[in-house]
Amino acid sequence: MPLSTVRSPVLVPDHSVATPPAQVTDIDASAPLWGRIDDWLAQPRSARSVVVWLSFYLSLAANWPLFKELARIGGAPSIYLPQVALMALLTLCGTVALLALSAWSRWMKPLWFAVVVVAAVAQHFMLSYHTVMDPSMLANAMQTDLHEAGDLMGWGLLLHVVLVSAIPAWALWRMRVVPMGLLSQAWRNLLLLVAAVALAAAGALAMNRQLAPLMRNNVHLRYMINPLASLYSASTVALKPLFKHSRKLIPISGGTALGASYAAQARPPLFVLVVGETARADHFSLNGYARDTTPALAARKVLSWRDVHSCGTNTLASVPCMFSPLGKAAFEARKDDYENLMDVLQASGLAVFWLDNQPGGCKGVCDRVPHASAVDQLAPDAKRALCDGDECLDDVMLQGLDERLAALPADRRAKGVVLVMHQMGSHGPAYYKRSSTDAKRFLPECKTNALAECSHAELVNGFDNSIAYTDRFLGKTIDWLQAQSRSYDTALLYLSDHGESLGEYGLFLHGVPYSFAPEVQKHIPMVMWFGPHMRERAGLSSACMEAGLDAPLTHDNLYHTVLGVMDVRAASYRVGLDALASCRGTG
Repeated sequence: MPLSTVRSPVLVPDHSVATPPAQVTDIDASAPLWGRIDDWLAQPRSARSVVVWLSFYLSLAANWPLFKELARIGGAPSIYLPQVALMALLTLCGTVALLALSAWSRWMKPLWFAVVVVAAVAQHFMLSYHTVMDPSMLANAMQTDLHEAGDLMGWGLLLHVVLVSAIPAWALWRMRVVPMGLLSQAWRNLLLLVAAVALAAAGALAMNRQLAPLMRNNVHLRYMINPLASLYSASTVALKPLFKHSRKLIPISGGTALGASYAAQARPPLFVLVVGETARADHFSLNGYARDTTPALAARKVLSWRDVHSCGTNTLASVPCMFSPLGKAAFEARKDDYENLMDVLQASGLAVFWLDNQPGGCKGVCDRVPHASAVDQLAPDAKRALCDGDECLDDVMLQGLDERLAALPADRRAKGVVLVMHQMGSHGPAYYKRSSTDAKRFLPECKTNALAECSHAELVNGFDNSIAYTDRFLGKTIDWLQAQSRSYDTALLYLSDHGESLGEYGLFLHGVPYSFAPEVQKHIPMVMWFGPHMRERAGLSSACMEAGLDAPLTHDNLYHTVLGVMDVRAASYRVGLDALASCRGTG
């Protein structure tokens, strides 16, 4: 019978009874190959057979990062070949089990295609940037604004999505899914799900001796199983708020007061805290890097600690953690929210202000204190010179800074000011956008966000230019503070939120789960500058501070060090975590 005369099966009104199988059309063996494939696809089939076929396709076409990583771990040709086969089986069974939940009717085709697109996008980023699809990565991505996301988009992503999804798109469009009664479909779907889980369990049990150490020593592999990892992480991030209890804000600022140094001060303190973005300690020449990336800071005789580590490997994790009094372990285990450093400083009576050049914002840290975006009220000529849309070079934060300072409450300014400046810094992958033309000292640099298209040298040049620009920005900020020295006792503290991978171990960008993230994503720069009056006011010994620059520090020290420098008395202060406490009053 010609294909065009095949009739679609008639739906049975009683959905508890299955529809008789549709008539299968013979395929013309004399037709061209493309026509025979098309005829085969057009054969009526169950939704279950569609999801099994789609699972096979995704397991092979969308898991190259997983297979490459397994080969790298074992050294291809690898003793891990049995594990490669097992991981392929587990991926297949997991995908079948997941899609079995959707094996109902032809109306599931858009959902199936969406899964294909998700898998294609995830594979592109895993291949291009060697990221993994864990919940923290997805949470950070969901807080990325359009401008930051634009840096990650490009023709490479579009091409990859088309290559992976074109075949299943055509196949799903041509496939005829046979309708079936609800109860009959339900028990068959359940049987498929159970069979997939049982096969996966049997394979894992049979090779547990090889699988257990592999997964224990390479936890990141579980987040490379595509599309399961992406769907799991996305659903975890989306659904977690619905199932957790409502957090209450725990106050910690009660009883906060200014210390004795304020009683007869000649000038109020002006303290600038610069929160860096994606800077690596080992790319600061202050810390021994071969390239001269920090000449401005070196000329201003700053203190640079060489062994400082972050609380997290992404902004969402690190920024709230570094401003917390709890420390990394307690912060990550907390059940409720706590007031932070900004709340305590404000409660002491000081003027506090958060100035942001990060489109992603302060991650909740500045919600209860005065804050603004650097582009707010920016003059049109300055915006043209420093900004590309709403994304600006960090020098934008120095525009109109005197006016921002003057706008703070006069009674608070008379006591002292703490200004936080949140950088764009070295945010990747478009490192070339993070420095102005006149600040580019290392050429040629990578001029695209598709890092695979650049040589390693060009990539490092672009990143180092962003560090050199940060150096110049910090130098200008110190110069501004020196100009304020007639009215204020001034100081500056800079530290980054996390580091960055530039191809080491095949990794790029940041956001690898902390427990197995490489050192370069956690080792951060921390720099401090004191005006002469502020150092004397705080009773700090320059010789003592210089002697302690190799002391191991973390983000846990920030909260207590700032309170110590600012002489703010708070019940949450811990002298043991104040990085400068031992140098106070030592001459």
